[in-house]
Amino acid sequence: MPYYDPDDQLITSLPLMNVREMGGMPLEGGRLFANGRFLRSASPSELKSGSEVKAVIDYGVGVVIDLRSEAELNKQGNPFKDDPDVEFYSIPLFLGDPGSIDDKTMIYLKTHTMGDFYINVTEELKSGIAEVMRVFITTDKLVLFHCAHGKDRTGIIAALLYLLSGAGRDDIVLNYKVSYGYLKDFLDPLIAKAPDALKHTLRSDASNMEQLLDHIENKYGDVRGYLDSAGLSREEQDLLLIKCLTP
Repeated sequence: MPYYDPDDQLITSLPLMNVREMGGMPLEGGRLFANGRFLRSASPSELKSGSEVKAVIDYGVGVVIDLRSEAELNKQGNPFKDDPDVEFYSIPLFLGDPGSIDDKTMIYLKTHTMGDFYINVTEELKSGIAEVMRVFITTDKLVLFHCAHGKDRTGIIAALLYLLSGAGRDDIVLNYKVSYGYLKDFLDPLIAKAPDALKHTLRSDASNMEQLLDHIENKYGDVRGYLDSAGLSREEQDLLLIKCLTP
């Protein structure tokens, strides 16, 4: 497949962190992932003004999917939640509160990898993942999907789309791994303050995505087997694939 440079997907004109076009990823058979269908980013809760919100809408975004927990959404808000120009969906891929020291998942992550967390999300929140995919299938608008930093829950969804489309494993891992570099100035102060046992949660180590991809392959054979288990029919998967491929 052609050489892949994730920097080519960065969108520097928008006031969002880690915002990237999903399109342009090389796929098997010499195809490319379609441009203008899906954007991934960190949380838009950091947008500072109505003009910044408008810039995202003017770019063409018509659907926003917030993958953060209910607690995160309630605490930090989302400027698109009640915007009449945007279809907004809250589809949590985290059921607790990552900002709480008593959160069960954060306690778990003191002794487990982010890859373990990704596996838990794909196993325990299949209905949410299927819901995200159905939004992708049914809309003709440009979709922005995000979590807090745009690397973990967002990375899971991106990986599943790329797997379905026929992207190479190394490219999928690279697409995930670069998040830390794109967020370094923002994340490094947080890492400095974080407990040693949780510093790894703020990085995007390649081994985390490799662990998830191994799990999907070993347990389900391929991504279609996984999506079957999540309740997404083969007809739905084919419709999603059409959305992902350049005509």
